[in-house]
Amino acid sequence: MNDTDILQSFFLIFGGAAVIATTALYLRQPMLVAYIALGALAGPFGLALVDDTALLSGIAEIGIIFLLFLVGLDLPTHKLKNMLGESLLTALGTTAVFFSAGAGVMLVFGYTVTEAVIVGIAMTFSSTILGIKLLPTTVLHHRHIGEIVISLLLVQDLLAIIALLFIGFMGNPTEHSNIALIGLAAGLPALIGGALLVVRFVLLPLLEKFDEFHEYIFLLAIGWCLTIAQLAHSLGLSYEVGGFIAGVSLATSPIAQYIATHLKPLRDFFLVMFFFTVGASIDLNLLPGVWLPISVLSITVLLVKPLTFTRLLHMQGETLPNAKEVGLRLGQASEFSLLVSYVAIHASLLSMESAVILQAATVLTLLLNSYLVVSRYPNPIAADPALRRD
Repeated sequence: MNDTDILQSFFLIFGGAAVIATTALYLRQPMLVAYIALGALAGPFGLALVDDTALLSGIAEIGIIFLLFLVGLDLPTHKLKNMLGESLLTALGTTAVFFSAGAGVMLVFGYTVTEAVIVGIAMTFSSTILGIKLLPTTVLHHRHIGEIVISLLLVQDLLAIIALLFIGFMGNPTEHSNIALIGLAAGLPALIGGALLVVRFVLLPLLEKFDEFHEYIFLLAIGWCLTIAQLAHSLGLSYEVGGFIAGVSLATSPIAQYIATHLKPLRDFFLVMFFFTVGASIDLNLLPGVWLPISVLSITVLLVKPLTFTRLLHMQGETLPNAKEVGLRLGQASEFSLLVSYVAIHASLLSMESAVILQAATVLTLLLNSYLVVSRYPNPIAADPALRRD
């Protein structure tokens, strides 16, 4: 891909994304769905306006690293401790149910055990982006329902990191059987401990000394994130896990939230390309042949997730209306489902057909669930003024 091709691709991606995102907002849809739709339309299986996504895919991975870096920034030690309790029990209980449902659908349709396991893992997560975007920030975000939704999503994000690590080992069982297990046992704790020490004795003093130079803080945060990501990769772990560790290690900084706020636009820039490449990887020619498993998987998620969350939360003392609302707000697949698909394809754990099922079902649940939430509960983009809250 030459310089002209790169510039043309960027023009098509961001110019097209602006147009389609505008349509998505009018239809009360999350913009990430618009980016995926654009990728499917303009990618090699659509109009082939962007027919070489290899370089874009590599660039897009930076967005995932930043996404997990920001997740880590929001998980200081005291918050991790606070998540132990109702949220942890509910998250673990629902994980078992959602995994069984997703894997069961794939096995019923004759896919391999490995493919069923990957899809089962992907279906355990709810959308952090959609869940938080549809929370009215001034009404629910800091109230009880908002606290439950956010704490459950944070636990799921933590489980997603473990899942990505697991999938990485599944992808290279012979290569990783001894060396990587030793690396996990020794390298991972060493990386975490080393990161915490460097933050405490190097980065925090630097941030305190030069905190008035905003450009320096921005540069230091990006450099730290990508450095730990590269070190993690060198130890046989994934870049994404390294980004998460970098975020957690910096979460103790008094300006962690400042860093998170100012890095979000950069993260969003790269995530546009990530969701575009996900859409571009969907082989539209395969859709007619797999519409039934896509439909069954989507319906299963949309029915099982709200019911399971409602049941478990109600059993733990939540009122039934609150439990139902949380269940519906978390009743979809996740952007992490797409990330699982992305990682599993590169690890040769998913066929293109099973990947299309996972990706299409994820997008359908995001679309349909967002309609349900927007039409029934307070949110910032409701068509009904009585429900619009921000």
